Amino acid sequence: MNKKLTKSSDKMISGVVGGFAEYLGIDKTLLRVIYAAISIPGFIPCIILYLVAAWVMPEKNE
Repeated sequence: MNKKLTKSSDKMISGVVGGFAEYLGIDKTLLRVIYAAISIPGFIPCIILYLVAAWVMPEKNE
């Protein structure tokens, strides 16, 4: 099966973390909590990576 990394239609902000969760096949809420925990000590780099991913990742075609 050919999976593509796309933004999730189940969005909290732009669908980036949800898209990664769908691609990896894990729970979206769990990945959002992990991302939030990682973002606390490294706020600026995590925000920059999120914004780049939001800009680069395509929307899901349903």
